[in-house]
Amino acid sequence: MAHEILYFELNTGAKIPSVGLGTWQSEPGLVGQAVEAAIKNGYRHIDCARVYANEKEVGSVLKKLFDDGVVNRDDLFITSKLWCADHAPEDVLTALNKTLEELQLGYVDLFLIHLPARMKKGSVGFKPENFIATDIPSTWKAMEALYDSGKARAIGVSNFSTKKLGNLLDIARIPPAVNQVECHPSWQQTKLREFCKSKGVHLSGYSPLGSPGSTWLKSDVLKHPVLVATAEKLGKTTAQVALRWGLQMGHSVLPKSTTESRIKENLDLFSWSIPDDLFVKFSEIEQARLFNGSAFVHETFGQYKTIEEFWDGEI
Repeated sequence: MAHEILYFELNTGAKIPSVGLGTWQSEPGLVGQAVEAAIKNGYRHIDCARVYANEKEVGSVLKKLFDDGVVNRDDLFITSKLWCADHAPEDVLTALNKTLEELQLGYVDLFLIHLPARMKKGSVGFKPENFIATDIPSTWKAMEALYDSGKARAIGVSNFSTKKLGNLLDIARIPPAVNQVECHPSWQQTKLREFCKSKGVHLSGYSPLGSPGSTWLKSDVLKHPVLVATAEKLGKTTAQVALRWGLQMGHSVLPKSTTESRIKENLDLFSWSIPDDLFVKFSEIEQARLFNGSAFVHETFGQYKTIEEFWDGEI
């Protein structure tokens, strides 16, 4: 019998469902349908963010599902994220309140600092002249206050390198529960994963399929011969194999889809597993990051002059 891996336990004691629906790049009009289909098909974890500009639509669907008795609030795990223009301590609570208002919720289960990058308040888009230096300790202190208030049942970070996560752990009163980062068979985050494990920080993987729907990222993660061969042997799709690999590696996965058949397929991961002889082959896959953070790098503005600085050499 395959180990199901339905949840992972966070350092708060809460359980994070191992598979969540990603909502990044889900278009208005489609994201609501996707969330409804996901929850009706058994998903209990929805990954949102202020900057995705679709939380209002997600909130309308959640309210309808609660009102119709399809699911209770306590059954769901809802994540959102603090955008780069809201890092000032006095703006952190306001940003979460706006997210809660749009999602029509009293609390989120997890609230993350979206990126270790900061922009001037009110900034729109990625104009370099709006980049300013981060003050993660001050922002984190405001995040801790959200945890204390109960409005965020867990707090964490996203896109933090091993070094940045270590620096935060050194000063945090409440350690981050999660670091949500790009993670898939072609970017396995070996160093960061080991560090997270040693510190009790859960790694959550976005783009676990390598973002095949992105127009601006060239991704062939699902076409890799190791995935193709494994899928053929197990009678599964390469997407299912990539996701099951993540669960067996010990991290939650956040596949994004707006197609109901794929949403269902991406959750069919629990009654089977990748056997050891096939699993070891994943360590041979050549590694390449897809999301390189170049939008946050500028030779004059902000604190990161190079991509190497942004990721502290983890590229």
